[in-house]
Formats: sequence, structure tokens, C-alpha cells
Amino acid sequence: MSRFSSTIFHALIVCLIREIRILIDLYTHTVDILVIYEMLTSYRRMTAGAAATPAVIHHIPRRLSVILQMDRPRLQFRGGVGVGEQGVLQSRNWVIEAAVGSTRVRGLRSTGEEEVKRKVQPPNCCAYDHEHQEAVAVEKSKDGDRRVEVVVAAATTVVLGVGNRVLYKLALVPLKQYSFFLAQLATFGYIVVYFSILYLRYQAGKVTDEMLSLPKFPLVAVGLLEALAAASGMAAGAILSGAAIPILSQSFLVWQLILSYIFLGRRYSFNQLFGCFLVAVGVIITVASGSGADSLMGAGIFWSLLMIISFLLQAADTILKEIIFLDAAQRLKGGSVDLFVINSFGSAYQAIFICLLIPFLSNLWGIPFSQLPNYFKDGSACFLNIGTMSKSCDGAPLLPLLFIIVNMCFNISLLHLLKISSAVVSCLASTFTVPITVYLFTLPLPYTGVASSLPPGFVAGAIVLLVGLLFYTWRPSENSKHESSLVS
Repeated sequence: MSRFSSTIFHALIVCLIREIRILIDLYTHTVDILVIYEMLTSYRRMTAGAAATPAVIHHIPRRLSVILQMDRPRLQFRGGVGVGEQGVLQSRNWVIEAAVGSTRVRGLRSTGEEEVKRKVQPPNCCAYDHEHQEAVAVEKSKDGDRRVEVVVAAATTVVLGVGNRVLYKLALVPLKQYSFFLAQLATFGYIVVYFSILYLRYQAGKVTDEMLSLPKFPLVAVGLLEALAAASGMAAGAILSGAAIPILSQSFLVWQLILSYIFLGRRYSFNQLFGCFLVAVGVIITVASGSGADSLMGAGIFWSLLMIISFLLQAADTILKEIIFLDAAQRLKGGSVDLFVINSFGSAYQAIFICLLIPFLSNLWGIPFSQLPNYFKDGSACFLNIGTMSKSCDGAPLLPLLFIIVNMCFNISLLHLLKISSAVVSCLASTFTVPITVYLFTLPLPYTGVASSLPPGFVAGAIVLLVGLLFYTWRPSENSKHESSLVS
């Protein structure tokens, strides 16, 4: 009896100890649940008043952090609630994790994201200023890149333009009797070269079908203007002296300003107009050292006017090309037409009109139309430096080929400068080559014989020209107006 009583007593003690442990566990988890509830309540109050009060950083108790990490490998999340494989809660620890799992992760993640956004993003009151500063910085960067591109293109055009003028003079040394042949060789040779480059760029994908499908009538007008300008220039150049042509060529800049004002709606500031005026005056002073004015008056007013008309046609040609680029940008929805599309088709139509004008042009050069076949035959022999022409055509074919190559590169560079800037800027770059060429001809160049002397007004004319270029490029009023428009 005593053994049975002791066994029952021992069983009661074991049950009592177990119930005490259960009560202790229940009390512990009850405290943890109250802590979690307090944290969730604080989090809701914090998010509800986030606009008015700063965020509060809560410290997670050590006991809670231990509980939140218990049994995690065995827990699966379905719909934001921790459940077992059978869809029921498996442990008291899982109950706590299921209650706070998704909310805690979502709450802490939201708090962290809001803290990052609050540190990175400016306040609403400063958002406009921040966007404005970024817009100004981007605009200045683009404007700076564009200016650098224009300066590099202009410098390249000046170098090639000087080489074009010098090599033309050198090419006429072996072909002094066949200058008309050289002009036609360059005109028709460009067609072959330009269309070959155009085909290669089309195969490479740089020239698209949309570019080739642009309207061709403006390019026909380009070819006609270039042919008429060449015809009138040849006619007047045969009569006028060499010193008079650079003086009259300054009308080209005047025509550029007038035509761009009429057809492109451009408005020029006083700095630009005065700068262009000084550039023209500088060139005139450079080349008209005494004899230029006398030769200009002695040639007659008709031939001078014809030369001015020739430069009018050239100015209209460049303005039309600029209009073609602007129209192509609209048709291609912001894209730009390839340069060789303009060069190829423009040269092709120019050659067609030159063929129609050959009888007139040959008479201007003193070559009867009936003698043209023999003239081109002798010109080809002199160009290749073969046969009986080898003694009188020293320097061919090297010098004529160099002129054709440099002239082609100069035309491409001039058209590229026209595309990224304007017709007036391309004209200024071409005009700047005149005094440099005058100076180079004072040096002992090969095949030129005795070098010419430097004109007395060369230094003064060059200074005036440079001052004019500085006046044209210095436009503080436009810069301040541009920045004020961004601010507004």
C-alpha cells in the first residue's frame, strides 16, 4: 500500500512540474506576444504620422530576435502566413512568426526604403530646383559638346580649304592649257567616288531606305544652282584679274546673311553683323593692296556684277542644302540624312546640267565646240603624263590627283560643317582660308617658280579679319538670354 501511494504521489509531482513548465512557457510567450503587439502598434502610429514626425528606430529585444529565427527552415509562407505542409500551425513559435512574419518584413522593408528615399530624394520644396539644376547642367554639357564639334569641324575645313586653294594652283602647273578638262574631270569623277561611298555606307546600314526616299527635287535645284554658279564664275573669271575675284567673293557672305534671314528666319545680333563686316573688310585689305581696286574698275562693271551673281548662286546653293538638312530631320523624326546622299545626288544633277551647258562653257574657255574631242584627248594624255605630253606636263598626274582628293575632302568637310552649324559659319571658315593662302604663296612652293611678295596690307587685313571672327563668336547677350529662359 505504501508502494502504491508513493507511486501515485510521484506521478502527481511529475504532472505538477509539467503543468508548471507549461504555465511558464505560456507566460513567456504571452509576454513576447505583448511585445510584438506593442511594436506593431508603434509602427502603425509611426507610419500614420510619418509626414509630421520623424521616423523612430525601434530596438528588437533579444528574446524576440531569437524567437523570430527559430524553426525558420521548417516554415513555409503561403499568403503571408506561416503554415506547415498540412496547412496547420505546427508550433507555438510558428504562431508568433506567422503573426509577425509578413508584417515585420513588410514593415521593416518599408521603413528602410523610406529612409533611403528620404536621404536620396530632395524635399518637395526643392524638387524643382534640383530638376532645374540638372536641366541646366545637361544643357550646358550639350552646348559645350556642340561648340567643340563645330570648332573642330571649322578648323578641319580651314585646313582643307587652304590645301584646296594651294593644290589647285599647283595642279594648273602641268595642266595650264587644260584647266577646263581638269574642272570636268573633277565634276564627273566625284559622281563615281560619291556613289561608291554611298553604296558602301548603304551596305553597312549607315544609309537607310528612308534617306534614299527623300524628295529629289531640292537636290535637282542644288545641281542646277551649282552648274549655273560654275558657268557664270568661269565667264567672269576669264575676264577679271586674280586680285579682283577675292574682293568680289566677299559678297558671298553678304548673300548668306540676306538669304538666311529671308528663307530660314534667322535673326543676327549686332556682334554677328559687325563681325561679318570686319571679316569682309579684312579680306579686302589683305588682297587689294593697291592694284586690286584698279584692276577691278578696269575690268568693267558687267563682269564684276556677273561674278557677284555667281556668288549669289553659290550662297543660294548652301542655304538650300541647309533647308534640306532641316527638312530631312523632320521627315526622319529627329534623324539626320547622310552627307553622301546629298553629295552623290547633288553632284549627279550638277553633271547633267554641266553637260547641257558644255557648248556655252567651252566657248567661254576659248575652245570651239567642234574641237572638244581633241581637247579632251590631249588633256587626258597630259593628265596621265604619257606620249608627247610628258615633257610639258611635269608634275602630272600627282598634283592633279592630290587636288581632286583634297577638293573632295574639302567639299565633304564644308557640307558637314554646314550640317552641324549654319551656312554663315561655313562661309566664315571658307573665307578665313584666303589670307592663309595668300601667305603660303609667298613661300617657295614646288613647281610655282619665284614666290610672290607679301602684300603691304596683309598684316593689317589679317588682324581686322581675326577681330571680326572674335566679334562674331562673342555673344554674351545671347548666353544670358538663354540662361534666363531656362530659369523661367
